[in-house]
Amino acid sequence: MMLGIQGLSVSYGGLAALRTVSVSVDEGQFVAIVGPNGAGKTTLFKAISGVVPVQSGTITYEGQDLLAIPPHERVFLGIAHVPEGRQVFAAMTVLENLEMGAYSPRGRASWRHNIDRIFTLFPVLAERRAQLAGTLSGGEQQMLAIGRGIASSPRLLLLDEPSMGLAPAIADQIFDRITALHREDGVTLVLVEQRVAEALESCDYGYVLETGQVVLEGTHRTLTADDRVRRAYLGM
Repeated sequence: MMLGIQGLSVSYGGLAALRTVSVSVDEGQFVAIVGPNGAGKTTLFKAISGVVPVQSGTITYEGQDLLAIPPHERVFLGIAHVPEGRQVFAAMTVLENLEMGAYSPRGRASWRHNIDRIFTLFPVLAERRAQLAGTLSGGEQQMLAIGRGIASSPRLLLLDEPSMGLAPAIADQIFDRITALHREDGVTLVLVEQRVAEALESCDYGYVLETGQVVLEGTHRTLTADDRVRRAYLGM
C-alpha cells in the first residue's frame, strides 16, 4: 500500500470536517473521492499535505508515518498536491510556473523528461510558454496547475476538483489528459471531484464521502451500479 489513511478525524472550530475516515491507495492505482460540496473532500487532501492539524487517526505513506514529517518536507517524498482553484503564479510565465514545480531534487533530476511530457499532454502550454499565467483561460490555468504538479516528478498526485468552474467540454479534455497520465505514465492518482460520473468512469476504485464520513466504497463498476449513487449523483 502506498498511502494508508486510518480512522482520520479533523475538526475546524469545533465542527467535525472528517470523522474516522479510512482510505487506502495502492501504487499505480487511480482512486476517486467523490461527494457533495462540504463533504470533507478538500480537508482530506489538506490533512495529507499537512495544511490542517489532524485530531486522531493515522496517515502512512510507503510505510512512513506521514504525520511525523513536517508539511514542507512531504513534497520531497514525491507527493504533489494540485489544489482547488488552480492557484497559478499569475505574474510569472507558463514556463516559470512549471519551473516552480520542479524545485525538489526529484523534479530537477527529471526536468527534461517532465517538460517534454507536460508539453505532449498539454500542447497549448508549449505554445504559451512565454505568456503570463494570469492571462490564460481557466482551462489553460488548470492544465498549468496539473503540469506544475507533474514537474515535481510525483509518485503520488493529488488532484483537487480539476473540473471546477470549467465548461463541460474543457473539463472533459482535462479528464482525458488525467486518464492518459495514469494509463501511460503509471502515476498513482487520487482525484477529489464533484463531477461524479466522470470521476467514477475513469477510476479503479472510489470512495463516496458525505458529511465527513465514507458512506460507500468500491470499484467503479460497483459504485456506478449502486442505486443510491445512481439516484444521488448520476441523475438516474
